Amino acid sequence: MDKNGNGLHVVFTGAPGCGKGTQARILKERAHICHLSTGEMLRAEAAKDTPLGRELKAALDRGEFATDEMIIKMVSSRIGESDCKNGFILDGFPRTLPQAEVLESILQEKGITLNRVIEIQVPDEIIMERILGRYSCMKCGQGYHDKFQKPKIYGVCDVCGGTEFSRRADDNRTTVQNRLINYRSLTYPTIPYFEKKGLLSCVDGTGTIEATAQKIAKVLGLAPVKTEE
Repeated sequence: MDKNGNGLHVVFTGAPGCGKGTQARILKERAHICHLSTGEMLRAEAAKDTPLGRELKAALDRGEFATDEMIIKMVSSRIGESDCKNGFILDGFPRTLPQAEVLESILQEKGITLNRVIEIQVPDEIIMERILGRYSCMKCGQGYHDKFQKPKIYGVCDVCGGTEFSRRADDNRTTVQNRLINYRSLTYPTIPYFEKKGLLSCVDGTGTIEATAQKIAKVLGLAPVKTEE
């Protein structure tokens, strides 16, 4: 929406594994807006057997980021699509200060007001445990965790009944450490940038999924929301 037709436009930021994707999916259902995960868009592109796809796959497997130009083009095109008219959540973008600056220009050009940037804060040691234990159903994509979110029946997906699961190739200790280093050097500088603009809210993400969702709802002025842990 917007050009003063309003709508809710939010950025979720924070280190890899802080829970951005989980919380974005919850907010998507709560507010009926679009969840735009740059990670998912990039992985879809990386799965293609093209020069760009192969280059992306190699970079992601090493825990590196795609170039600013590549991501900016994808995001600018995506937020202009019809399913984003009521609002959107940007999950994983902007990743760098130049991306944050370009995002401001893109939104101004499209007449969109950014309502809030939410940083989900989680210590590195908890992030490592979360990432190394996560996996998903190969049939429907439902996420699980070795410790925190197991299927109700061992080996069977709660959502679709699928029995095959997979882990991301880049969910290993070395790659996660590289991703955390990249986050501190490349993405963290966007935090003070948004803070100076009065857009930043910090949320403690070390509690349960539901507790974090409640904190985010409060920041956005939404009614409390119940979620399954």
